[in-house]
Amino acid sequence: MTKSSSTINPELLLQQPKTDEQKLWDIINVGCVGYRTFLVAHDLGLFSLLANQPQTLAEICEGLQIKRRAAEALVSMNVSLGLLDINNRGYALTQLAKDYLLESSPKYIGGFLDLAIANNQIYSFDSIKQAVLTNTSQVYSGEKIFQAHEEQLTLAQSFTKGMHNHSMAAALIWPQMIDLSKHRRLLDIGGGSGAHSIGAALKWKNLQATILDMPVVCDIAQEFLVQYDLQNRITTESSDMWNQPFPSADVHFYADIYHDWPIEKGRFLTQKSFDSLEPGGRIIIHEMLYDNEQKLGAPAVAAYNMIMLICTEGQQYSGAELSKMLSDAGFVDIEVLPTSGYWGIVTGCKPE
Repeated sequence: MTKSSSTINPELLLQQPKTDEQKLWDIINVGCVGYRTFLVAHDLGLFSLLANQPQTLAEICEGLQIKRRAAEALVSMNVSLGLLDINNRGYALTQLAKDYLLESSPKYIGGFLDLAIANNQIYSFDSIKQAVLTNTSQVYSGEKIFQAHEEQLTLAQSFTKGMHNHSMAAALIWPQMIDLSKHRRLLDIGGGSGAHSIGAALKWKNLQATILDMPVVCDIAQEFLVQYDLQNRITTESSDMWNQPFPSADVHFYADIYHDWPIEKGRFLTQKSFDSLEPGGRIIIHEMLYDNEQKLGAPAVAAYNMIMLICTEGQQYSGAELSKMLSDAGFVDIEVLPTSGYWGIVTGCKPE
């Protein structure tokens, strides 16, 4: 489509703009290049190179086998992103980078970054435009994401391991925000690697957990349970959450599940949980939440919503929208609790 051109009124050229263009350059330059440069730094091993001590620019050039101009551009971008500092000994990791970008940290997100790199093409201009125009997933050449994981072991493995890193930091925090001392068994529905079951079990010693997922994912989850030495308290169960009954539990937990599916399926799962839970049982939904039903709030949540458009059938919700789902199903004592970063939980109880 050819965009039409028109003559600009000379008087308008003399008028000062009413806004500053800085925000646009943040969107264009940082949004387009900053994120990808961060991924390149991870892929090349910049953060692990700086794990033990600061490095000079010359040492970074030698360690990464790149030229000085390229190294300077790479580190400058990551300094501006808040991932590196400069001190009298050279470039050093910030605390943010130490917490999340070193493999030795329990909150390491590197596996998720690897997943993002492997699937970078789905965030291209053409892919996003196609998702908007067709309202369909663009991942795996349009194949439904979870069906592809069920049929292809390598896809399921890389996705599950990536999402484990994606989830682990949040999984260590939300259990601090809610009292589960009276509960006995948490059913982690669509629980993937079991990150959230692990976080809950580490905090609440009274709690057993069951990870419910497709067979290939349960096999992967078992590996993580051994790593955390929790295989005696957390089990896995292969099941279809849509068509098979839920096993007995007094807590139902969903992390990043509702946002994968249309609202009708969210209502279905809510009602199924209500009907399956024991009296006094609790449902917990863990998501990045919009501030309100008008879908206003942080750009990161809006971007996550776009990712759902590109990759799934679902969308992000506000706490109010999920609360209404719970109320409509019969849950009471419903709360929306911010937990960490952009994450929050929506929880309610089945009446005694």
